[in-house]
Amino acid sequence: MVSLFATSSKVLRKASKKRPRSEVEAEANVGTAPAVGGSQLKGVGRESVQEEGVDAGSDLLSSSCWTQLGLAPWIQGACNAMGFKRPTPVQEQCIPSILQGRDVMGCAETGSGKTAAFALPMLHRLSEDPYGVFGLVLTPTRELAIQIAEQFQALGAPLGLRHCVVIGGESMVQQAVELARRPHVVVATPGRLWDHLRGAAPPDLSKAMFLVLDEADRLFCDGFEQHLAGILAAMRHPRRQTLLFSATMTNALKDLKRLTRVQPVLLDLTRARALPASLQEEYLFVPAQVKMCYLIRLLQKLLLGVGTEMDSVRGGRGAKGAGEESGSAGPVKSAMVFVGTCQRCQEVAEVLLEAGLTAVSLHSVLSQKRRLAALGKFKSSLVRVLVSTDVASRGLDIPDVDLVINYDLPRLSTDYIHRVGRTARAGRYGRAVSMVTQYDVALLQGVEAVTGREMPACEEVTEEEVVRLLNPVAKATRVARMRLMEVGFDEQVHEHLERKKRGKKDRQRKRRRAGKEEGGD
Repeated sequence: MVSLFATSSKVLRKASKKRPRSEVEAEANVGTAPAVGGSQLKGVGRESVQEEGVDAGSDLLSSSCWTQLGLAPWIQGACNAMGFKRPTPVQEQCIPSILQGRDVMGCAETGSGKTAAFALPMLHRLSEDPYGVFGLVLTPTRELAIQIAEQFQALGAPLGLRHCVVIGGESMVQQAVELARRPHVVVATPGRLWDHLRGAAPPDLSKAMFLVLDEADRLFCDGFEQHLAGILAAMRHPRRQTLLFSATMTNALKDLKRLTRVQPVLLDLTRARALPASLQEEYLFVPAQVKMCYLIRLLQKLLLGVGTEMDSVRGGRGAKGAGEESGSAGPVKSAMVFVGTCQRCQEVAEVLLEAGLTAVSLHSVLSQKRRLAALGKFKSSLVRVLVSTDVASRGLDIPDVDLVINYDLPRLSTDYIHRVGRTARAGRYGRAVSMVTQYDVALLQGVEAVTGREMPACEEVTEEEVVRLLNPVAKATRVARMRLMEVGFDEQVHEHLERKKRGKKDRQRKRRRAGKEEGGD
């Protein structure tokens, strides 16, 4: 047993002293990203604003009144009803430029109100000349699309806003019927909308005034290029505005300027800090062989309020942990655990259930109904742990998430910013713990290079506590794996991966065919 715990956190930190400049840092370092152009001014707090081709100083408003941003008076009432008392920095910077008819690229930290930054000016313009389809919002994930549509519905209630959500996993026939009714705003994932555009009765997007790409960098990293090209070809309005938003400014995002029709306004509020100041970051160094034991013990102490005395893992699904049985509650109301693959996501969730922790999983192998059901249970506090892949790392606003655990560190360091952004939103306190094995030191260094912060070690879990969990956790893991085999989860994952491979090959084949046709011309 001594060999398992031989490597200490001191060794890890010693290895971190000489951190090489990673490729990701060169690509997405928030603190040293080069200016795109124009002047640099001081905005709200430490945020910096850059605008190409114009001086952004005249657009900086000191007033916190929504109407003084140029919005209609009825929007003030809608914002008050939603609890938006004053504009956030990203809203204060972006809304005037959008109302002036400019294309905008906005970057701001997670939880800063980017959705309202584009939704409010779109609704203002829609109220002046209502018709459908007026605006199109594209997102990389289904859950984010649903969340954005809900915000549009709430903010646009005084207008009688008609909106439509076009995502995979839902009936294409029902979506086609809703699109035929010409909704004011369409919120979609690129793949499913592209399927409708290739159908027998494609929706008419030729008069759409707004195209919004939320989490724009992810849209271009996930193989949506062909879908986006087809969608852009269908949007032929000569005065169309293109709005690009993300929480991280990368070179890839700067390259998206080619989507805009005119010189875009670049509003980058991430330079001074990519992460909220209220976020407490830590790393927990763990041997890879006992990683699950550390996770369970960490959740027991933070989520259930289990003290230093060791409670054994309770067998049986649905059994309550020690903190729940005694009525005591830990300082953490709910937690999100991020893992690298769908297979591991489901397995971790099953092991947590066997260990007596209430948990649900969220990943792309699940059907859309099960994904929404899992997210609904977590949002309503029916379960306190959500185990997810990066499908839930972007944009989702779940107010009561107090803790984010990176069970697997992300391979792309900028994804770390999006993951931990699920907590410490809108100025609230949050905590993020990254589990680092002996094989993950380089990944931790990459994350620290991107964020500009050196994480302290987490001392929450001791080796003695973990040793006493080895046998019960091993038993829970065996039971969980047997259960997954019984329901054929391995086959589901295999089929899912095969579909993704076929889709990738089809896209490559179509790109080659299109290249040959262009060469022939």
